[in-house]
Amino acid sequence: MLIRISVFLVIILCVITLPGNAQKNDNSPYSRYGIGDLADPNLNHTRQMGGLGASFMDGFHINPVNPASYAFLNSTAFDVGVFAKRTELKDSKATNALWSGNLEYLSLAFPLRNPINEIYDNVKRDYKLAMAFVLMQHSSVGYDIAATDSTSSGQHFMRNYQGTGGSYKAMWGNAIRYKNLSLGVNLGYLFGKMRYENRVQFDNTEYAYADLYGNDYNMRGFLWSAGMMYSDILNKKALESNRAVAAKRISVGFHANSATSFNTDYTINHILLQQLPGNIFNTDTIRLEDSIAGKGKLPAEFGIGATYYSGEKFSIGFNYNTALWTNYFNEANGDKKGTLKNTQRVSVGGHFRPDYKSFDNFFKRVYYRYGVYYASDPRVIRGTQIETYGITFGLGLPFVFQRKVSHMNLGFDLGMRGNNTPISEKFVKISLGVTFNDDEWFLKRKYN
Repeated sequence: MLIRISVFLVIILCVITLPGNAQKNDNSPYSRYGIGDLADPNLNHTRQMGGLGASFMDGFHINPVNPASYAFLNSTAFDVGVFAKRTELKDSKATNALWSGNLEYLSLAFPLRNPINEIYDNVKRDYKLAMAFVLMQHSSVGYDIAATDSTSSGQHFMRNYQGTGGSYKAMWGNAIRYKNLSLGVNLGYLFGKMRYENRVQFDNTEYAYADLYGNDYNMRGFLWSAGMMYSDILNKKALESNRAVAAKRISVGFHANSATSFNTDYTINHILLQQLPGNIFNTDTIRLEDSIAGKGKLPAEFGIGATYYSGEKFSIGFNYNTALWTNYFNEANGDKKGTLKNTQRVSVGGHFRPDYKSFDNFFKRVYYRYGVYYASDPRVIRGTQIETYGITFGLGLPFVFQRKVSHMNLGFDLGMRGNNTPISEKFVKISLGVTFNDDEWFLKRKYN
């Protein structure tokens, strides 16, 4: 299994890093600002619960939001996620609907000491170690907007604004757990390419010059985040007297990262283009600058949350996250410090599982997940900060792969963004994540 996963990771890494492949079919006007639309850092299973990344822990699912969660894994987990999204954009004059989709993430995490070895050796250790590798989308730029305008003399012309590209992050995480307390850290590399183009074109005027302005830039930098998680059983006395009682557990988590710098190199290309008879083009270069070095800074963030678990049957939790986007700036696209606002996100969610031990009813073994959330966006339109409201729900469908129990996570995110701005957005996002589990890594074989 290790060989197949490694080959698959290499293939997908080569595909996903090809320049210009991020969100080509998307049309999100507000992705023009900042570094684009920010991707949800939660994997599919926690996203279905509104986004409980600060405190979620599970023996079979990966949670890269809080790296301390890796140390609660009981088996190796390999998770891949894709999505499809239907967006409806509306302004005062028109409504436009479209579909988009992409690969969202690849992740691999595993405990560095197999828990089965402790059973074989009849030894219970107080500490655990775990490691993770994650490749996921960080932001996306995708818009194509056209508008008609006219000069003072009545000549009509077309303004067209286009943007493509995005950024990704590759992370390496490690965690250590001592009894009920776990600490973890993610170290990552941010990379991406974005292109912005503005066009003014006089389609109905013969031999008129079209004005083309393009800005391309690559970004790269290092990222890090650290997390802490504490988990404890609330009904220890009841368990001591009756092992059949479901364990009531609570987990509390915190994660944070400081502001991190990134570097850019960008190109500015401003030309006038005139089409003559016979498909002959006459160009006049206004400005051409290549390989301009620039700098930028991403915001500090922190999040906190708590989740209550009633055995394997039920859970509910809350999550709060904030990011200090007022300190963000990017020389490549002219974003100055203070152009964006600080953000916050609040979510509540959980899951219900009727009977995970049921042998004759598959739907009793399914995770039924639910959640709601509110989020403010760093971008400000006409003095108003963009806001998003959404509900999430999904199914965690267990299946057997190579004699191991794994999970398929199908999720839905229904939301509204920017109702308080000139362009409002309604969206339905369908996510599919598949988690393959294997409990034989680092297993010590014994022979009699």
